[in-house]
Amino acid sequence: MLWFLTALSTTAIADSGDTNTFSSARLADMSIEQLVNLDVISLTSLFKKETKLEQAPAAAAVVMPEDIRRLGVTTLPEALRMVPGLDVARIDSHEWAISARGFDAQFANKLLILMDGRTIYGPAYGGVNWGMQDTIMEDLERIEVIRGPGASLWGANAVNGVVNILTKSAKDTQGLLVSASGGTEDQASIAMRYGGKLATNLYYRIYGQSFDRDGLVTANGSDARDEWNSRQGGMRMDWEPGDENKVTLQGDFYNDFVHENENVVVLMPPYVTSTNIENHDSGANVLARWTHEFSESSTLTLQTYYDQFRQEQVGSSETRDTFDFDAQHRFPLGTRNDIMWGLGYRFTADQFPNTPPANFFLSWVPPERNDELFSAFVQDEITLMPHCLSVTLGSKLEHNDYTGFEIQPSVRLLWTPSEKQTVWAAVSRAVRTPSRYETGARVNYSVFAIPNSSFLGLDRLSGNTNADSEQLIAYELGYRIEPTRRLSVDIAGFYNQYDNLLRFVPGTSFMQGPVVVFPQTVQNSGSAETFGTELSAQWKVSDSWRLIGSYSWLHVNLHPDDRAFQGNPEQQFQLRSYLDLPGHVEFNSALYYVDRQVAAAGLGTATIPAYVRLDLGLTWHPTRSLEIGVWGQNLIDDRHQEFPSLKSSVQTEIPRGVFGRITWKY
Repeated sequence: MLWFLTALSTTAIADSGDTNTFSSARLADMSIEQLVNLDVISLTSLFKKETKLEQAPAAAAVVMPEDIRRLGVTTLPEALRMVPGLDVARIDSHEWAISARGFDAQFANKLLILMDGRTIYGPAYGGVNWGMQDTIMEDLERIEVIRGPGASLWGANAVNGVVNILTKSAKDTQGLLVSASGGTEDQASIAMRYGGKLATNLYYRIYGQSFDRDGLVTANGSDARDEWNSRQGGMRMDWEPGDENKVTLQGDFYNDFVHENENVVVLMPPYVTSTNIENHDSGANVLARWTHEFSESSTLTLQTYYDQFRQEQVGSSETRDTFDFDAQHRFPLGTRNDIMWGLGYRFTADQFPNTPPANFFLSWVPPERNDELFSAFVQDEITLMPHCLSVTLGSKLEHNDYTGFEIQPSVRLLWTPSEKQTVWAAVSRAVRTPSRYETGARVNYSVFAIPNSSFLGLDRLSGNTNADSEQLIAYELGYRIEPTRRLSVDIAGFYNQYDNLLRFVPGTSFMQGPVVVFPQTVQNSGSAETFGTELSAQWKVSDSWRLIGSYSWLHVNLHPDDRAFQGNPEQQFQLRSYLDLPGHVEFNSALYYVDRQVAAAGLGTATIPAYVRLDLGLTWHPTRSLEIGVWGQNLIDDRHQEFPSLKSSVQTEIPRGVFGRITWKY
């Protein structure tokens, strides 16, 4: 078995609340050990319980509010650029391709995304519509990321990784916050939030935000006409009636208008035209969670949520309602066993109206569908040698309406030979269930005149109701060390074996009236091996200067060698610098290198050249309540492409930009 080394984590400073602005003193006072040992919960530990980052038997990363604030990040996808080994590529003003350890795509279907424990992974196309996911950046508690399978706890589609976006408790966001910003791309934007106290230990916050983002540019520098306008609001309440109980109730609503370039296929010359349309996306959600603590080592958590949205894509609309319930219980068994188990149920109902003319290009069979998911998991952390050696055994059991029963086990070993060193290893199985698109969509994606004939040719993609789940067996190994008080290094490695990969396979042509149809059908006809290395390190150069760097290398073998399914750079590198200057001024910078890659684009593939991105920012804190910042983004080139679009022959590029923001807290 081949073992390769890879890395864990960029971790920065967390604010304990929102009542005070971050200060240089906090950075100066924290050692590397304090930075690395920040408590993380849920995903990062893979245990759904509080575990220090250094004790997580997985390739984990945490993006903290300090990282986001210092670099002037305005969207959730851009915050994920800071995670080593994660491929974050912008497609247009409102869409990103994001994946871990390969298989990146416009709808990257092997990375599970959650927000406060609510899944935002889309079952229609697989992956996430990032233009529909947002929150006030100042309300983020942290973003936890696992690279590698998280299926033993989180189930299907947590194949190459899991991301949980966590917002702060209402208790930690008291008072008034106003943030206004603008720039060459991020145009007029304002966010407001107010937090208060209704009764003893009952806290609330309400928020609203609005932004207008300019379109990107095409290869010749002209306007791509893909503007993005959004309005969003919501609330959160946190109640702590006693030391043993915590109750959370939260909800959001949003209303977005996005301009998109899309290809339209018709049965007359020129057979395909490029059009620019305005899509309307809207939705709302509400979530409730109760946690009861029996003791320090025993808790019960009940969570339920309802999510409803409507989005428009390539002339088609999707309306989806989702109800989810989850329960988990943790308790010790003797002195060596820490048991956790849980049950879950999810119901989702969708509608895809087949209305002309969109139904010629994209139609759905059936146009409406209801699905249920039943799940259970059990996990046992066994202490073999106290404070030194432990093994975690666990598995997720699921039954879905697409592929039936699925089992996703894992074994994870954690060894701490000293206080400053950690070694971990894991073997896991994970599956990705077919999307609604892969089982029930029909796409007429190309029309052409057949030479020397009066017939037209039609290329058609069709879903397969008998499609099975994609499968992964993953082997991982990691090592962490803190050689000095000012330096920490994380390395880990993975070897992945994929089977039953879903591909479009050509079939036998047939006549349909005056048209010859050349069909392709979704089939489980592919396999792959991936292996790579990821490395990250933090160095506290001085009390006022900190450097964070990472490097990742990935190799992919596909069978058959279908380049359109790769979508991953072989090498990535990043270096971030946080420097505190006199006068309450900060100078922050980030340098990113992304290797050349080939990805699916329209009807074929596109080669994206390697690029280097440089962001610089200067922030000033004239008072504890006021912050003023200005950032230059993508400063090296006037523009560069990051990922192609599947929906249009118009390919956009990211221009150089300037952005400023004023934030006031009271």
